[in-house]
Amino acid sequence: MNEHSAKPRPLDHVVLPVVNIDLARERLGKLGFTVAADARHPFGTENACVFFADKTYLEPLGIASVGESEESARQGNVFTARNRAFRFRCGEEGLSAVAFGSEDADIDHRNFVGDGASAGEMLAFSRPMTMPDGSESIAGFRLAFAGDLRAPDLFLFTVERVNPLPADRSALEAHANGVTGIAEVVLCAPDAAAFAAFVSLASAQSAVEKTGFGVKIAASNVKISLMTPEGLEAYFEVAVPSADRGLRGRAILFAVADLAVTEAHLAANGVTYTRKNNRILVKPAPGQGTLFAFEETR
Repeated sequence: MNEHSAKPRPLDHVVLPVVNIDLARERLGKLGFTVAADARHPFGTENACVFFADKTYLEPLGIASVGESEESARQGNVFTARNRAFRFRCGEEGLSAVAFGSEDADIDHRNFVGDGASAGEMLAFSRPMTMPDGSESIAGFRLAFAGDLRAPDLFLFTVERVNPLPADRSALEAHANGVTGIAEVVLCAPDAAAFAAFVSLASAQSAVEKTGFGVKIAASNVKISLMTPEGLEAYFEVAVPSADRGLRGRAILFAVADLAVTEAHLAANGVTYTRKNNRILVKPAPGQGTLFAFEETR
């Protein structure tokens, strides 16, 4: 029996495996993002996050210790096991997971198990966090994982913050490229609609909107688009092989206040980009993980 949440969950963050954190910091800085201090997980991975004013964030994910990461995966840590599998199958860069905010990860886990969509045991951990003013705080997290055996290269999870971070991250939320938040996360599969139920379950959104190239599912704060390879090519100029029938994370669309500001920043930093349909598209590069698109908020 499912214990449904009353409203759709918000997108919390997107996980971007990268070759290494230093390269991610350099690339994201060049793209005009403010990058937070490096943070180490207690199971061998590390990140350097990019926080947005809409309370979503990017998690570029590196491996700080191969030994610790592999040992934790052997012991059943879904996060490190899926990261390891993604890198083996897809390479060291990409978009491997989408995380939704949760008020109760235990209930989410029970729902995932009840729907036959659990990707494994819950994960609870805490780690020290350095705040912008230099003070130390402890951040605690509880994660519940959803997986679909037809989609080995993407997993979804919900994250419950046990002792939420202080609300004021304003210093980290201001970006030279003008990004205010994430508007859309783009996933791709030849039969995109086949994965609607999977994404609906993790986002707690049962309403699915049909589009010309697949379906859209509205989390409480962003759209999750499931697109066919044709759609991906039409909107984002990304060509992907249609032989792979699984679901892959392929692009992130950012909201900006003024596209001219974004364009000027990219041009000044020598970043290659194209313009299409009132959007700026920046193809994946080492440290970036996936395609980044920028669009003015209307």
